[in-house]
Amino acid sequence: MSTSLNLSLTDELKNFINENSGDGSLYATPSEFVRNILREKKQRIEASQLRDSIIDGFQDAISGNTQSFSGDLRADLNKYKKQRSKHK
Repeated sequence: MSTSLNLSLTDELKNFINENSGDGSLYATPSEFVRNILREKKQRIEASQLRDSIIDGFQDAISGNTQSFSGDLRADLNKYKKQRSKHK
């Protein structure tokens, strides 16, 4: 379901959007261009969060905070969550 969103833009931003949409550009409309920019920003945020989680995991491994894999990932995750909630 799509909804409309009205934005107030500076002349500089409006010109930037217009320069990157329409004839001779990758995007047929300003809406397509803005949606793509928002998707890219969302992906960058998600990638940053994933990198942070990976770094946290490496830090845990370096500090020896690890568990042996039982062969059942769900069971291991549930066990970890229970242990973690006890320590809060």
